[in-house]
Amino acid sequence: MVGTPADADAGGVPALGPRQLGVYFALMEAVSLLQHQVEQQLRAEGDLSYVQFQLLARLASAGGDLTMTQLADGVVYSRSGLTYQAGLLEKAELITRRPSPDDERSTLVAITEAGLALVGRVLPGHVEVTRGLLFDSLSDDDLDHLGAIMTRVRDHMRAQPPRSAVPRKRKPSG
Repeated sequence: MVGTPADADAGGVPALGPRQLGVYFALMEAVSLLQHQVEQQLRAEGDLSYVQFQLLARLASAGGDLTMTQLADGVVYSRSGLTYQAGLLEKAELITRRPSPDDERSTLVAITEAGLALVGRVLPGHVEVTRGLLFDSLSDDDLDHLGAIMTRVRDHMRAQPPRSAVPRKRKPSG
């Protein structure tokens, strides 16, 4: 994996250079450290997983119903995993699910008052952790640069078809 970009591994793919590898590992470590602290805060203050918080926060900010597909694409989570998480949130009466009146294949999801209250309760701690670990270390210029870079990277990644558009693999019948 390490080498000059002209080097290729056994699969013919150019190796990452030392600078690229360093940036990759720094990014992954920073994301892991931030996500770990956020997850601890969410568990302690709301008994929520990070994915559950993402779902509730997206629904709270949507101002209305979202489809399960919109949620899955928005939080980058598997369909089956999202269905399971939505079931837990529905059982806790934090969301509701219902068939779409416009598309029988779609399920609409909405946040309940209890869900909104929970988001309101955990959000200050979430902001505190995020600010303390990420934003406090950045100048205004750093923030502008990081925002521009991460937006460009995200948009490049999102240019691929959404995961919901990828056909499911069928198990061989036997």
